[in-house]
Amino acid sequence: MKKILIFSLSYYPNYVSGAEAAIKEITDRIDDIEFHMVTLRYNSDLPKEEMIGNVIIHRIGLTSKNPSFADLGKMPLDLNKPLYQFLAAFKAKQLHKKHKYDAAWAMMAHSTGVPVAIFKLFNPKIKYALTLQEGDAPEYIEKTMKPLWSLFTSSFKKATVVQVISKFLGEWAKKREVAEKNIELIHNGANPKDLKPNVSKEELDKLKAKYNKKEGEVYLVNTARLAPQKANDDIITAMAMLPENIKFLLVGDGDDKNMLKYLARELGLEDRVIFVGQVDRGEVSKYRQISDIFVCPSRSEGLGNAFLSAMASRLPVIATQEGGLREFINEKTAWVVQKDSPEQIAEAVKNILNDPQKVKTITENAHQMVSQEYNWDLVAQKMKDKVFTKILS
Repeated sequence: MKKILIFSLSYYPNYVSGAEAAIKEITDRIDDIEFHMVTLRYNSDLPKEEMIGNVIIHRIGLTSKNPSFADLGKMPLDLNKPLYQFLAAFKAKQLHKKHKYDAAWAMMAHSTGVPVAIFKLFNPKIKYALTLQEGDAPEYIEKTMKPLWSLFTSSFKKATVVQVISKFLGEWAKKREVAEKNIELIHNGANPKDLKPNVSKEELDKLKAKYNKKEGEVYLVNTARLAPQKANDDIITAMAMLPENIKFLLVGDGDDKNMLKYLARELGLEDRVIFVGQVDRGEVSKYRQISDIFVCPSRSEGLGNAFLSAMASRLPVIATQEGGLREFINEKTAWVVQKDSPEQIAEAVKNILNDPQKVKTITENAHQMVSQEYNWDLVAQKMKDKVFTKILS
């Protein structure tokens, strides 16, 4: 059986976002390739090696006892990301001596481009794929990678295949001198639990009761991390322009948490802005199911897994068209707003509540699009045919 080594900054069971979910959804559907992974451990309770799904995990890095998401940005755990750039490469070299990998797969250039480039220097004959699904603006990423610029840019140029999840990221690959013939556009999929929900009414009623959702209340929801580009501050500002029966669920954690709590307090919205915190990825779909409108007015976006999953849930979606979003966010699938515009967000919420027939039409359009074009069975087959076959040849 052929073997592929994956580089990923983090992985299950903790600190999972769209990139990590993509790896699992894809590898779970491929049984004839043996996958290994080098990733950060963070939590000392986690074993250094274990198998999750179809992936054999090899964990490295500094740890503490069951750290929260916020702890990852504090000493000493905040050293893990820069250390990973080199520790992962040397761990991969060590593992390769034992397991004899046939190829490698690096998930996101900003976090794994450098280690896969070093691994390639050690093993010139090994082919690798680089996946781009960054949510940050390319200009910001390139600025942060300047100290390691040569290795970072090499990760683009030396890749046999650069898989991108949007045309927007494909343009970034071209700017980094990747030949068009080496770029494969393969989108992510929506959360399968949103496409085919299997949660009882009793379970959803219990969750509504937990967050005190009353009859006649409208819940806005955002299931993206609490980061500047997700513009949760604009949603909170918009809340001040909306009736008191409208509340906002923030499902997730991140660096913006304290700032957002302060903003809600300053605007007198503490009772209407609900910070759920980090939720197991398998449970996130339940929060969409008890909500009424998905709102995420992103300032930058690689593609937007959370948007696809919201559409799969038949939730009306309020979004910008920044980055990769413009490939599926339009007037037929969502309520489009400009970035940094709380006023437009508030107006879109009012429009949704005042026009149920339009909501039915648009949410059905969006659900149909996601079902046909953004499902993981299709994504996994494309990855196998267009990416893994090339790096294993």
